Amino acid sequence: MRVINLATRSLLLGVVSAFALAAQTTGTSTLSLNIPAEASITITTPTTNLTAASAFAPYTGTTGFSFSIRTSVSGGTGSIQLKITSDFTPSGGPSVGTPPTAGDLLTYGCNASTGTACSGSQTASTTVSTPVVVFGADAHSPTAGASGTVSWSLTNDTIYKSGSYNATATFTISAT
Repeated sequence: MRVINLATRSLLLGVVSAFALAAQTTGTSTLSLNIPAEASITITTPTTNLTAASAFAPYTGTTGFSFSIRTSVSGGTGSIQLKITSDFTPSGGPSVGTPPTAGDLLTYGCNASTGTACSGSQTASTTVSTPVVVFGADAHSPTAGASGTVSWSLTNDTIYKSGSYNATATFTISAT
């Protein structure tokens, strides 16, 4: 029995020694990452009051927003669009979808700290999204984010009934 025990012990010590020699003190791992095109937007002026500077002057106001964007390096695009998703209510006042008088318009101009802001006056719509800012391939906002504004102008028609009216402008940002 002793001979077998000694032989078994020697065999076990040899196996343990082989494992000890094969043990490593360092190891590596490859970290793999796929960074996608991404975009986010925050409206910094959730309620924009449109006011007239004088009697029957256009109603004006400014909506601010902040955003972050990253487009694809090759062929990437991005945009900020807006659409009037809820027309002015109640009835009797202005309307984007069915203006009470031909030529009654809700228009806007754009400004953005990065990207290409719309140029000139844009006409807001209840049926299609209209441009605010566009981005090309490999576009990046600063780490802290970027900002922009939409400056509104609404015709002040004498036919509008006095009262309070509300509409909803929905801003959408995208990146590919």
